Amino acid sequence: MKFSLVSFLFFIYLLGFFGCTSTSGNLDNPRQGTITVASDESFKPLVNALTNAYEGIYPNAHFKIDYKPEQEAIRQLLQDSARIIFSTRQLNEKELEIIRKQKGTQKFQHIATDGLALVISRTNSDSLITIPELKLILEGKVTDWSQLRGGNQKGLITLVFDQANASNLNYVLNKFQIKDIQKLRIISAGSNESVIKDVRDNPLHLGFIGVSWISDGHSLASEELSKGIHVLGVAQKADPAALSDYIQPFQGGLEFKRYPLFRDLYIISREGYSGLGGGLMTYIARDVGGLIIQKMGLLPTVPYPRELEITTGQNF
Repeated sequence: MKFSLVSFLFFIYLLGFFGCTSTSGNLDNPRQGTITVASDESFKPLVNALTNAYEGIYPNAHFKIDYKPEQEAIRQLLQDSARIIFSTRQLNEKELEIIRKQKGTQKFQHIATDGLALVISRTNSDSLITIPELKLILEGKVTDWSQLRGGNQKGLITLVFDQANASNLNYVLNKFQIKDIQKLRIISAGSNESVIKDVRDNPLHLGFIGVSWISDGHSLASEELSKGIHVLGVAQKADPAALSDYIQPFQGGLEFKRYPLFRDLYIISREGYSGLGGGLMTYIARDVGGLIIQKMGLLPTVPYPRELEITTGQNF
């Protein structure tokens, strides 16, 4: 009888233990819950498309998205106030060490190849530029449009970015190893959309934006933003042999990384269990996520497979 009583009490304990662990903390899972996502504003159209599509499948899944400069998004991840982030780079060793000291986890996933688009007003007749020319502009050695190869316009060049510490400016500074921008004619418009609007109204301004803002051919917003601007063709070499050497940051140019200003896009997670963040990452890594990325004009790491039916007129 004593053994039966002990066994009964132990059984009750197990029920209480498993009952508590199944509900304690109200942990999210791939189908439901609410988490915070941080992303550089350069990828807002893409992030909105991916998260909205996921919420459409799972109505109980909700994403609170903070759009901010990339470095601030990474800081939010390190402070564990964002579950996942979209970033153009992986965490560096110093940032990984911060997470290790917190006894946290991190994982990343390369989801797409993106392009940094150079945009100008349609009233500016210069639609081509080379990487060496762009470097000279950023070094302050070329300051006037007339100094460019085949330049058709005269006037001082003003560079327009969204924000300091954002991915667009950081990418350019790192790629061309620019240490000082104090002497450049450079302004912060506040957002990628504002960069487009600024350039549209100022023929002497050269804007830098994430290409997903204007590359979704099915979006009325993208079509509207594209009005009144040109996307520059960019050549890698100083002396391009043909017009075809100038590449634009759309899918054809991003494929095989032919466009000189391509950049990788990652999703980074701090999730230590199978939660909503992991569900989103799996969704993006599968075919459907690749289809959305492809639709937005970027090059997905996992392309959506196409089935083609070929009619030859012969029987085999």
